[in-house]
Amino acid sequence: MRDHPHRDDIDASLDLLLDQTPLMDVRAPVEFEQGAIPGAVNVSILDDGQRAAIGTRYKEAGQEAAIELGLELATPAIRDARMEAWSRFARQNPNGYLYCFRGGLRSNTTQAWMREAGIHYPLVRGGYKALRRVLIDAFDQRLATCKLQVLAGPTGSGKTEVIQAWPVSLDLEGRANHRGSAFGATFTPQPAQIDWENRISLDWARLDIHGDTPVLVEDEAHLIGRIHVVPELHERMQSASVIVLEAPMQERVERLLDDYVNHALAHFRQQHPESPWPLLGDYVSQNLQRIRRRLGGLRHDQLQQAVPEAVEALAGNDDPGGFHRIIETLLTDYYDPMYRYQLNSRDAQPLFRGDRAAVLDWLGQHQYV
Repeated sequence: MRDHPHRDDIDASLDLLLDQTPLMDVRAPVEFEQGAIPGAVNVSILDDGQRAAIGTRYKEAGQEAAIELGLELATPAIRDARMEAWSRFARQNPNGYLYCFRGGLRSNTTQAWMREAGIHYPLVRGGYKALRRVLIDAFDQRLATCKLQVLAGPTGSGKTEVIQAWPVSLDLEGRANHRGSAFGATFTPQPAQIDWENRISLDWARLDIHGDTPVLVEDEAHLIGRIHVVPELHERMQSASVIVLEAPMQERVERLLDDYVNHALAHFRQQHPESPWPLLGDYVSQNLQRIRRRLGGLRHDQLQQAVPEAVEALAGNDDPGGFHRIIETLLTDYYDPMYRYQLNSRDAQPLFRGDRAAVLDWLGQHQYV
């Protein structure tokens, strides 16, 4: 194999990540799934079983015995398979780097095997742990120094649309792959908590190009699905100035019909084209059950009884009226009172109120981009 030009190992840095430098993560898949650097590709040196066996040997007999077991497990077939994957990554990403957890044995072993094959591929000193520390420090620095503004608004007002349209914003829900309510699941997995934190930190660092412009975030509870909003960030959000997005009830109902009911129906039609309707009814009923206590028993039971009729009308006549009524009741009796309470609990008055166009216009006139 042609010898790759020598490049030096490198320290972990924010610039390395902001430049979207290709990164090869050689940790085991289970480690990668628990938290990874944004954009990194997992090309492991050990599978999960091998990692567990070597870890056990290390605890029982020490490092030398663990290394010995690792060499035993690295059969010619396994080594050839690893080399093929690593060399493919190196060919596709000649300017990249590799890393393991601490930049120690696994990354050095990977590097040595690649060098034997004529590939001089550098590593990130300190590995994943050092890269993670870079992202934590970057997040903490911006949390301490950057201005925040919170976009509040009743459920269904289109806050996510404004967040995605305004360039100086953090899309907390988008990165969490969840809309932040009882009906907010998207039918695809949410990221690991650490993955979410890493991505938000990097997103925030990329906003430095906008200087002192306040960063807009959507008003959130402590949880977005199963993702915990970092407590320090949530605390800053509670004291930040507020912009209120307003929208008429009918617009909100139509938006939630599309976001929740139509989105769910499209998923069930794709997964079970012969019988999506019972699945839609079960989905709505299960989500209503999640907020039974807050709805109150009587209101919950009334809404549950309305679900089969709403499904039947949509399935038989393409009539969404039943769901319109369910959604409007949820907004009037559950979401809106909760929103008003949370907004009124803030000390300061909102900076501005308006619909989507007015809010974006106000931001454009009053913020420097």
